[in-house]
Amino acid sequence: MKLKRVNIRNLDQLKEHIQTQRPSLYTGSRTSTVMPYEVPEKLSQGSKDLCIVDLSTLGPKIHLDEAGNMIISGAMTWQEARAFCRSKGRMIMTSPTESLAQVLAGVATSCTGERCFGLGTLRDQLNWVKFYDSRGELVELSSQKSFASLWDLSEQEDQLLFEYQESYRPYKDFKNAPFPRFQIQTDLMTGTEGQLGVIVEASMKTIAFDNLTCLFVRLPKWEQDITAHMEIFEKVQPFRDKIISCELLDENSLSYLPKEMAPYKGHDLIFMEIKESDFESVYESFVSQLELVKEEDFFCLDETKCKELRVAVPRSIFEANSKMGVVKQGTDVQVLGADFEALLKYYRKLSQLGVEYNLFGHFGDGHLHFNFMPTPSLVDTCQKALKDLYRELPKWKASPFAEHGIGLLKRPYIEAFYTSTQEAFFEILKSKYDPKNQFFPHGFMQPRLGEES
Repeated sequence: MKLKRVNIRNLDQLKEHIQTQRPSLYTGSRTSTVMPYEVPEKLSQGSKDLCIVDLSTLGPKIHLDEAGNMIISGAMTWQEARAFCRSKGRMIMTSPTESLAQVLAGVATSCTGERCFGLGTLRDQLNWVKFYDSRGELVELSSQKSFASLWDLSEQEDQLLFEYQESYRPYKDFKNAPFPRFQIQTDLMTGTEGQLGVIVEASMKTIAFDNLTCLFVRLPKWEQDITAHMEIFEKVQPFRDKIISCELLDENSLSYLPKEMAPYKGHDLIFMEIKESDFESVYESFVSQLELVKEEDFFCLDETKCKELRVAVPRSIFEANSKMGVVKQGTDVQVLGADFEALLKYYRKLSQLGVEYNLFGHFGDGHLHFNFMPTPSLVDTCQKALKDLYRELPKWKASPFAEHGIGLLKRPYIEAFYTSTQEAFFEILKSKYDPKNQFFPHGFMQPRLGEES
């Protein structure tokens, strides 16, 4: 197979490439959990003349409209967008850990980040999205219109959409389900990972900027004792209007940091971003009421240092994996509150397999990333353990992949969560929006891996 790389510098070039109808993977941001950093040569199976289309060279633009909504086009990163909004007295509501990722790529994967705890999902922050369809024509989607209004559905299609939306209902309280929501028009491009078109512009809500206080709490290692962890988890839930994030960095995660960055040794850390205007009331009604945490175990960092610490952990872990020549073997599971303790206990079992590991993520949301750090000889052990975990999830109220999308690495695990309803509706969408199968022909909307040629 011939693999061609294409750099897109303007929308005319993008439109021209789409109109060639060549099967293409459009990349803006890659992550170790969705799209491997290495060029995905393995995608050659089943595709002829696959193109890797780099959208990171597409000129970025950003502005705020009169209502304070952020309008973004091109290769704008979260870091750039955050700085721009802050200069205008506004704050982005979504805050992915990897701030150098692109915003429009985040829409495609329905990313969430740390601040989902207090500010909700990106999916619900979108006002409208514009994308190029398979003919290279610009299409606009509105969050104010129903998904069913996208085209004149036949009676059969209408019934299938109803069944699809009913199948989503058990996941309505999660950040993301194993499959996209498809309730409003913008859902067509949110979390579908570029399988139906290429996003070129979006409007997102912002809020007035508020200074934040980053409060850290030092805890015992979760493998040894989770009682203090569980007290914080249970008691933080009513404060989502004042605490915008509640994150965990376990002792194993912190061990990958340079010595000067790691605040403590031998302890887990939970940190919370609290609106400065609400800090006193949060301290009095929440922090001071905790029974299992001592006052001397709390400390504050400024927002910049907190962000540097949070970003450094996954980057350091990725670098460690790269040196070993392996791709991270990790989870993206979210559970509801009643099952959070069970999830932690299951991760404790995984920690006893004789493979290095770490645990970090969105603690307040019941959404943690357990990551194996295997040597090459232990990769198969980790993959088997992950398969066993995903077989257990239907017993819980859980979403198997709540944040980063499916991409390439998760496809073998996700298919067990699809029924004929999802598969049939994916087929309808691909036939309508991508009849030549030119957009990400290896994505989760394709037939099951075992049935591919």
